[in-house]
Amino acid sequence: MKTKLFISYAWTSGAHREWVRLLATQLRLLGYTVQIDSAVEYGASLSGFMREVTEADRVLLIIDENYVDRADQHPGSGVGIENQWIRSVFEEQPVSWLSVLFVNNPRFSLPAWLIDRGPKGFNFNSKPDLNNFPGIEQMDDLWRWIEGLPADKAHALSAAVLLERMARIERIDAMRDPANYANPALKDRITFPYKDHKHYTLGHGEYEFKVEFSDRGSDGVYVYIDSDLKAVGLVTTSDFDPRTVETFLRQGRFVEPVVGQSVVMMNLIGALCIMKIEGVQLEVNAAVHVPSAVTFSYEILTGR
Repeated sequence: MKTKLFISYAWTSGAHREWVRLLATQLRLLGYTVQIDSAVEYGASLSGFMREVTEADRVLLIIDENYVDRADQHPGSGVGIENQWIRSVFEEQPVSWLSVLFVNNPRFSLPAWLIDRGPKGFNFNSKPDLNNFPGIEQMDDLWRWIEGLPADKAHALSAAVLLERMARIERIDAMRDPANYANPALKDRITFPYKDHKHYTLGHGEYEFKVEFSDRGSDGVYVYIDSDLKAVGLVTTSDFDPRTVETFLRQGRFVEPVVGQSVVMMNLIGALCIMKIEGVQLEVNAAVHVPSAVTFSYEILTGR
C-alpha cells in the first residue's frame, strides 16, 4: 500500500510555493500519495481536515522563517490553524509520524510548540554564495525517514539504486503487457516472438482466438489449443473451401504446420479462424540475439 504523506508549508512567495510543489512531485515519483495543505479548504469541516492529517503515515512541515512566524504569531492563518490541528493529535502519534524540513531557515527555527519535542529535521537550506544546494543526499535522507529506515547507511541501498531497479522491473512488465501481443483486427499478418509471451490474441469479443506456439524446426511450429481454443486442425490441401474448412478440425491438443500450410482454429463458442504459416525464425544465440518467431496471416470467418 502506498505511503500517505501530508505536507504543510507557508505561502511565503511564488518561488517557495513552486519549490514545495516540485518536492511533492518528486515524492509522488517515488510512489507516495502526497496531500498538500493548499488543497485543503479551511472553510471545510474540521473532521474532514483531521482525517487527512490523522490518516497520513507521515506529516512533513516545510519550515522557513515565515512558517514559524505564521504558526506562532498568526493563529488564524492557514499555517496557524494547521499547527493547532496537528498539535492536537501529535501526542497520539508515534515519534516517526512528524518531521520538519528546513528551507531558508539557517537558524533552524521551529514553531514554539515543537521546540521541546525535538522532531526529526532535514537541512534543505541553500548557500548560493558557497555554491551549496540541497540535492540527492538530502532526498535520500528524507526517503529513508519516510520508509522508516535507520539513519546508518553502512549497508544501505540509495534511493537512486532502488529507482534504477524499479525502472528495470517496469520495463519488463511493460514488455509483458498482453496488449503487446494482441490484434483486434479480423484479418491481418503478424510476426510473433512466441517465447516472449504465452499466446497471441487474434480478433475480439466472440471472434477472439488465443493462439499458442512452440518450436518444431526450421520450417514449422506447434500450434496448441491450450490457450482457450476448443479445437485445431491442419488444413491438408491448399485448395480448400472456407465454407467447409471445419472438416479439418481434430480432437488433438496440437498440430504441426510447416511454412506454407494453413491451420483452422475453433474458439470456445464455435467461431472459426484460418491461419497460414508464412515464415519461421529459429532462435539465434550469438553476439546479436535473434528470438524465435513465427510469421503468419489469418482471417476470422465472421459469417459462420
